[in-house]
Amino acid sequence: MLLLDTHALVWLASDQEQISDRGKALIGESAGRLFMSAISSLEIAILVKRSRLRLPMPPERFVVECLRQHGITEIPVDSTIAMTAAALPDIHNDPFDRILAATAIIHRLELLSKDTVLPRYPGLRVIW
Repeated sequence: MLLLDTHALVWLASDQEQISDRGKALIGESAGRLFMSAISSLEIAILVKRSRLRLPMPPERFVVECLRQHGITEIPVDSTIAMTAAALPDIHNDPFDRILAATAIIHRLELLSKDTVLPRYPGLRVIW
């Protein structure tokens, strides 16, 4: 079971060449068991709003289409995830990444991410 970091989700839907060969293989092996955190929707919308990400359609439609086309299950950010993210060691200052880490830890998911800081969290398995 695989949780997609926001960049992995965007690349899966728009530019799969950006994903590592190992990542693409794991995505293929995890069909029906791919997950994204709802926080990725917020991150995508903010990146688009700040012109740091260009999408072929509005972000809300992009996320819905991505989930549908790739059979991805969305995990909501609940208070357990939020509190776990806050309690994590101060390794990563990005709140989006802290929530992704907490989501993966709580749901016992491997995290597909290119981020080199995330693997420092104890109990988190990051794959790229």
